[in-house]
Amino acid sequence: MLKISNTVSLNDWEIQMTAIRAQGSGGQNVNKVSSAIHLQFDIKHSTLPAIYKERLLAISDSRISKDGVITIKAQQYRTQEQNKEDALARLADIIRAAMVVQKARRATKPTRASKERRLKAKGMKAQTKSLRGRVRD
Repeated sequence: MLKISNTVSLNDWEIQMTAIRAQGSGGQNVNKVSSAIHLQFDIKHSTLPAIYKERLLAISDSRISKDGVITIKAQQYRTQEQNKEDALARLADIIRAAMVVQKARRATKPTRASKERRLKAKGMKAQTKSLRGRVRD
C-alpha cells in the first residue's frame, strides 16, 4: 500500500513491478543479478480520484505514455529492495506534483522610477559608446 496523502493511497495490485538487469558497468554482479526495477502504473484503471487522474493525464511528462501508463525504471542502488523503494517514492512524487496548483501570475507594469533608471542607464551607455569613436582634430 503506497500512501500519497492523508486520504489517497494506492493498493499493491495497481502497481506492476518487475525485476530487470541494471545497465552500465558493475563487474560480474551486474550480469547475473536482476537488481533494477521496472515499475508500471496505469492511471486510467487505478483507484485514484477523478481529479488526480485528470491532472496526471494532462501533464506532459516523458514517463507517462499516451495510454496513461506511468513507467519508471529504478536502477540507482545495488539492491533490489532499495530500487523498489526508490521507484515507489518517485511514483508518489509524480502524483503529488500533479496536485500542486500553480499560483496565477498577475501582469504588472514597471514603476515610473524604474523606467527613469532604465532610460538613465541607457543614456550613460550610449554616451560611453559615443566616446569610442574616431578622434577628430
